[in-house]
Amino acid sequence: MIKQINECEFINLFKKIRPDNFTYKGLRALFQWLEEMGIGEFDVIALCCDFTEYDSLDEFNEDYYTDKDDYKQSIDDLSDYTRIVIPVEGGGLIVQRF
Repeated sequence: MIKQINECEFINLFKKIRPDNFTYKGLRALFQWLEEMGIGEFDVIALCCDFTEYDSLDEFNEDYYTDKDDYKQSIDDLSDYTRIVIPVEGGGLIVQRF
């Protein structure tokens, strides 16, 4: 059985199952992206495994790279390494793990 849910239900489901994976703004951005992509079915755990939210591009760089010469300077640079980069209101971003 497939049930359509709205943004509020989506956020509440994440907060119930995996409350610390994404911020409220991150969940809103992820929901909007899933809707734009036409993805009607989702798995909370799979999304948590496939995506990570960062407060900034600097935080992403610190998580992935030890050499500052490898740091990505922009979202476009980052998009060359992963297909999915979802901007989050306030300057954060959600990145598909690679």
